[in-house]
Amino acid sequence: MDRRELAGFLRNRRERITPADVGLPTGPRRRTPGLRREEVAQLAFISTEYYTRLEQARGPRPSHEVLAGLARALRLSDAERHHLHHLAGPPPGPPGGPSREVRQSILDLLRRLPRAAALVLSATCEVIAWNDLAAALLGDFSALPRHERNLVRRAFLAPRSHERLLYDPSDAQTFARAAARRLRAAAARYPDDPEVAALVDELLAGSAQFAQLWDAHDVHAEPALRKTLHHPLIGPVTLNCDVLDITDQDQQVVIYTAEPGSSAEEALRLLSVIGTQRMDVPG
Repeated sequence: MDRRELAGFLRNRRERITPADVGLPTGPRRRTPGLRREEVAQLAFISTEYYTRLEQARGPRPSHEVLAGLARALRLSDAERHHLHHLAGPPPGPPGGPSREVRQSILDLLRRLPRAAALVLSATCEVIAWNDLAAALLGDFSALPRHERNLVRRAFLAPRSHERLLYDPSDAQTFARAAARRLRAAAARYPDDPEVAALVDELLAGSAQFAQLWDAHDVHAEPALRKTLHHPLIGPVTLNCDVLDITDQDQQVVIYTAEPGSSAEEALRLLSVIGTQRMDVPG
C-alpha cells in the first residue's frame, strides 16, 4: 500500500468535483475547492475520521467495499478505479455479472429516435431496453418473460414452428454466428457468473449448431450493416443496422434505420402508427 500516493490521489480527485456534480448545495461559506472531506465520507458510506486519515497517509489498508465506495463518491473512471485499487494494495476484484442497468442518458437517447428502432443489449445479448418502434418492429419485449428476451436463446432454441421469421435466412445465420461469438467473449469476461454459465450450458445441450460454433472459439463478430426483417403487417423490410458500444457498461445500442425516401422508410412510418396493437408476439 502506497499511503502517500493514495492520499495525494484522493485529495486531488476530491478537489476536482463540485458539489453540484453529486447533487449537493454549494453553500455560501465553502472555502475549499471541490468537496469537503465529510461529504466524500458521507457519499462513500464511511466515517469522516477514517477518510481524513486516508488523506493524511495514516489510514489502514481499505477494503474492497471501501474502495468501491470511494470510487463511486469521487466519480472515478474505470482507469482511475484500477489505479485506486493498485495504490491501496489489493487489485480490483473480478467483475460481477453483465450489467443490466441502462444509464438514463441512453434511455433518453432511445426515446429521441422516433424514426429509428433502437434497443440496448447486455453482454449476453439480452434485450434490456428498447423504444416503441423497436417493440413494433421486433416484438413487444415487455410482454415476454426475461429469459425469452435473450436473442442468443431465441436464435438457437426458439421452436421453429412457433417462431415468427424475423430475419432472412442469410441474415439469421449471420446473426447466429455473431451472437455465439459475443457470448463466448462475455463468458471469458464473467467466468464466475452463474447466469452466463447456465446460458452457455443450456445452448450447448439444446443446439448442435451452437455447439459447433462454440467449439470454433471465435470471438470477433463481423458487423452486419444491413438486415432484411420480416413483419406480419408490413412484410419484408431492409434496414441499415448500426451498433454502438457502451464500453463502461459492456452493453450495445442497436439502431435500425431506413434509407431516406425508400419504401422501408414509409414502412417504418406506417409501423410507428400501428404500434404493437396487432403484433404477434414472438415466443
